Amino acid sequence: MNFFIGCAVWAYKGWVGELYPQGTRATEFLCLYSRRFTTVEGNTTFYAVPNQETITRWASETPPEFKFCLKLSRDITHKGLLQPHIPAALKFLEVMCPLGEHLGPIFAQLPPSYTPVLLEDLTAFLEAWPRQEVPLALEVRHRDWFSEPHISNLTALLENLGVGRVILDSRPIYIGNDDPQLKSERRKPKVPVQFSITAPFSLIRFISHPDLPVNQPFMEEWVTQIQQWLQTGTQIYLFIHCPLEERSPSTARYFQHLLEQSGLVVPPLPWNNLDNLPNQLSLW
Repeated sequence: MNFFIGCAVWAYKGWVGELYPQGTRATEFLCLYSRRFTTVEGNTTFYAVPNQETITRWASETPPEFKFCLKLSRDITHKGLLQPHIPAALKFLEVMCPLGEHLGPIFAQLPPSYTPVLLEDLTAFLEAWPRQEVPLALEVRHRDWFSEPHISNLTALLENLGVGRVILDSRPIYIGNDDPQLKSERRKPKVPVQFSITAPFSLIRFISHPDLPVNQPFMEEWVTQIQQWLQTGTQIYLFIHCPLEERSPSTARYFQHLLEQSGLVVPPLPWNNLDNLPNQLSLW
């Protein structure tokens, strides 16, 4: 598979009744989620690192082709310099190894306070990661990373080391007025979207607007971009977020519909192949 699509989490009670059948228990969420989508961002590991018993259970509950793209703990990425936390990062990877074939790229999200002045520290951290064993992707948030010469320096570093780029697209949630339901998601930085690939894979984090038509032009742009990358053999992981989490699954499903409608050859969405689903695409 060269294309994976999913959401940021799997344990969301508000999805019972649409994504999950009525009466679904919380202990069944992961099993059911992994039979509807092909990947998950796994934000939970940013806040707390699970034990190996939990990781082993995650692997046993999901199909072989399902991928976890887990975020490095904030205790590693959000405590100033990265170099002092290299042992903790390697320990994090060790804990995740029982996922085996389920383990997709790990990604490090750097805070807005981490500036290009710290490029040497970042280089040492990325060089210490065993990239041949488990791919690593990087998300930067300080705006200086998106201007020259820093953008070229970072791109060269990622390309030389084979580290993927996490592309954050928060444009949809900055459209329109100050809707209260968007305020929490607008804490995400409004950084430029850099359509570039630095490794054989890339992670796209699409922060969608609750009103589907607002997303349409951005989604169409992404369909064209994803098509170009897939044609070159790049592996794409696409994650859909939404300020109203109830709508994330259906927005992801609609995104898959757009990809297929454009003629892209992508793996079918498992959700669409389940028995007893309505024939027409459900938006929400």
